[in-house]
Amino acid sequence: MRFFIFLSGAAILAMGGAAMRVLARADSLGFFQGALTLGGGLVICGLFSIKMHWHGVIGAGILALLGAARGLGNLPGLAKFITGDRPHGSTPLLEFGVTLICLLLLVKVIRALFQERVRRMLESEE
Repeated sequence: MRFFIFLSGAAILAMGGAAMRVLARADSLGFFQGALTLGGGLVICGLFSIKMHWHGVIGAGILALLGAARGLGNLPGLAKFITGDRPHGSTPLLEFGVTLICLLLLVKVIRALFQERVRRMLESEE
C-alpha cells in the first residue's frame, strides 16, 4: 500500500512539473501549486505510513478523497475541452489525470481498510 501512496504523490508532483512546461504561465502556476500541495501531502502520508502504517494510509485516503472531489468539479471543463472550447489549453486533461490518480488511490485505500476490518474480525473470533 505504501508504494501506491508514494507513486501517486510522485505522479501528481510530476504532472505539476509538466504543467509548468506545457501550460500558459497563469494556468501553470495555479496547477503547480495545487500539485505541490496534493502530491506533497501524499508523499508526507507515505512517510507517515513507515512508522504508523494506518495513520499514513488513512491520511492518504482523506487526501485522495479531497483531490477526487475537487477533480470531479472540473469535469465540465473537460467536457468543454473535448468539444473544442480550449481557453485554458490542456489544463482540463491534466486535472482529469490528477482526478483519476486520486480515485484509484481512494479505491485502493478503501479496499485495504475493508481487508483489515475482515482480518481483525476473523482474528477476534479465534
